[in-house]
Amino acid sequence: MYLAPSMTRLIEELSRLPSIGPKTAQRLAFYILKTPKEEVKRLADVMLEVKERIKSCSVCFNITEDDPCRICQDINRNKKLICVVEQSSDIIALEKTKEYKGIYHVLGGAISPLDGIGPDHLRIKELLNRIEDVEEIIIATNPNVEGEATALYLTKLIKPLGPKLTRIAYGIPVGGDLEYADEVTLAKAMEGRRLL
Repeated sequence: MYLAPSMTRLIEELSRLPSIGPKTAQRLAFYILKTPKEEVKRLADVMLEVKERIKSCSVCFNITEDDPCRICQDINRNKKLICVVEQSSDIIALEKTKEYKGIYHVLGGAISPLDGIGPDHLRIKELLNRIEDVEEIIIATNPNVEGEATALYLTKLIKPLGPKLTRIAYGIPVGGDLEYADEVTLAKAMEGRRLL
């Protein structure tokens, strides 16, 4: 199939985005082609603005336009409670619950030797520099091999330093059926059970 060189380049660039395969990239490219020029320009301008204005918070490493970020500046937040996450997108998920009132620390990933990511590639030293007056650290890394390895590594480092160390619970989702849960999820749900 013949495509104009500019369309081919657009499809190639779109297919580099996460979760976008060649077919989806092609559909997006044709959608962009049909979209009015003003809308496409507005999208391009917003993308450039994000790249120019967004930076990492110097305290927690969340994405922000202000430094420190709004969460770190919030005087109503419990500064003695730090939730450690892999990425800034994890903060969005936790904030939607409206349950957590502490502050955060973004590691910038998880330990993954197969991908060449070791502890030195993460913001672990910066976390250790923040825990002097902290009462509790909640490790909220993903429940996968890399997240568990990261949680274990952090536990070994932080436990001797004194603050209470907890791990988020995981298991059966609210509204889920036991019969559809896999064995690992059920096992984790049993491990994370609590008194009633």
